[in-house]
Amino acid sequence: MSKKLVAFFSASGTTKKVAEMIAEEVKADLFEIEPKVPYTKLDLDWMNKKSRSSVEMSDKKYRPAIMKKEMDMSSYDEILLGFPIWWYVAPTIINTFLEAYDFSGKKIVLFATSGGSGFGNTVKELQSSAPDAVITEGRLLNRGTKQEISEWVNSYF
Repeated sequence: MSKKLVAFFSASGTTKKVAEMIAEEVKADLFEIEPKVPYTKLDLDWMNKKSRSSVEMSDKKYRPAIMKKEMDMSSYDEILLGFPIWWYVAPTIINTFLEAYDFSGKKIVLFATSGGSGFGNTVKELQSSAPDAVITEGRLLNRGTKQEISEWVNSYF
């Protein structure tokens, strides 16, 4: 049996709730990707082109700083990686996370929450940050119900 990690970034708490349910369902460890500077409601205003999230997402090379935690990724075989969809892809803080640890030979399965858009080019945009990992598009878990999560996890793992 492989050891699993559920890693997630959640700006508003929605993705965190889903991640916690997934971790419980698959009996995985939980790891929160935390920005060094937390996002405020104003930072997340996608209608404002000068908001922090808009500025970050307009420059795909931008890497928001994260709180680096000691983590032995070598002890995990599979990583379920969750985030909200921003501008049709993962927020660039996910790239920061992938570049901060060694994911060589790991299987990374994505899950996301979204107000309406899908994964878009997320796998392609994340692959360069973890070139020696296999990144797979998982599922949008917008409702985040225990039943939806259980069905997905049990069909996938």
